[in-house]
Amino acid sequence: MPFSAPTTPESVFTYGSPRLKFGSGASAELGYELASLGVRRALLVTDRGLEATGIPARIADEVAGEGVALDVYADTHVEPTDASLRHAIDHARANGPYDAVVALGGGSAIDTAKAVNLLTTNDGELMDYINVPVGAGRAPAKALLPMIALPTTTGTGSESTTICVLDVLEQHVKTGISHPRLRPELAIIDPQLTLSQPPQVTAASGMDILCHALESYTARPYTSYERKTAAQRVPYCGANPISDMWAEKSMSLLASAFRTAVRDGSDVAAREQMSLAATFAGMGFGNAGVHIPHANAYPIAGQVRDFCPDGYPQGEAMVPHGMAVSLTAPEAFRFTFDASPERHVRAAELLEPGAERPDDLADFLPDVLVRLMRDIEIPAGIGAVGFDKGDIPTLVEGTMKQQRLLATAPKPVHEDAVTAIFERSINLW
Repeated sequence: MPFSAPTTPESVFTYGSPRLKFGSGASAELGYELASLGVRRALLVTDRGLEATGIPARIADEVAGEGVALDVYADTHVEPTDASLRHAIDHARANGPYDAVVALGGGSAIDTAKAVNLLTTNDGELMDYINVPVGAGRAPAKALLPMIALPTTTGTGSESTTICVLDVLEQHVKTGISHPRLRPELAIIDPQLTLSQPPQVTAASGMDILCHALESYTARPYTSYERKTAAQRVPYCGANPISDMWAEKSMSLLASAFRTAVRDGSDVAAREQMSLAATFAGMGFGNAGVHIPHANAYPIAGQVRDFCPDGYPQGEAMVPHGMAVSLTAPEAFRFTFDASPERHVRAAELLEPGAERPDDLADFLPDVLVRLMRDIEIPAGIGAVGFDKGDIPTLVEGTMKQQRLLATAPKPVHEDAVTAIFERSINLW
């Protein structure tokens, strides 16, 4: 059941977002934006796959026309690790200083750029800033450089958020760094940059959008917390009227565009809707927060042994973040249903307009999610990516380390509940 009523209920919610420039061709205006900030030299963080398309070189030439030089770092790791982030940080420390940081790529490039920006402007090392209990959870003491994010995938919403996600290799856990100073100054959303995204990446990234919207929409309401002082306020404040609006709009866009974008990546209208959905969901969850599916995704991604999905670099085991988030989502939302039945029903109806309500409404949203996952060929649960019942204790242990996320769930989350969610998610259909 939901949390008990607070003694002194919270009456304040916070909202933050970057400046936003959206539309086909918007990436050509990066040079103008950098010059308007007084930037003369910036670090561009991207990846080798994107570098091979020629897009970073094209953008560097355009920016040079505005008198801005770009130092291109293209060794971003798909699904960043503490080791890959340190490599990027070392490059920036050796080749700086810079006036700004630019991220061009998916969530991996944007999160890498956030870490570089943090560790080239503030003292200390990576583990000092990683969330407790994995790291020390230190807050940056100094301002960061202006950062501009140009996403080339539709999913993470990292261009809108205060969060940097990474795998800590020695602990086999995915975790993050979260602070308002990590939020980009500007997000330039150019749907043309997403046209080359493979179907499998579109499917996994789209499930990340969907879970961002669903988790923020079903998150614990901000009024259910004990009142905080100004100094105690954090970016994740719980579901609120503004985050609800963005989540609902994101789900409506997904309902009309998601399957089309996976089936036909050249459909520009669908790509534009997916880009908007990703941004809207990011503007929602970047303030309300996410909960159980994301908390479960971290150990799934961190403990994978030999699963190599199509559409991603081969020869390296991984469960892409959006895929990992989706694998326990149906059962997670079955668990949270009784905390806010009306929101779960509303979400199901937004995602599948006209869908027939089942006799047991707790099945409604899980059924809608499973039908979608089957249509876009997401694996049928954690068993399909290499886990079995014997792995569940260590998966649960990893989830329970994500207290920052679990605290946003609409009802208390204990080990037995997480265990049951994982057990029912071995085979979803």
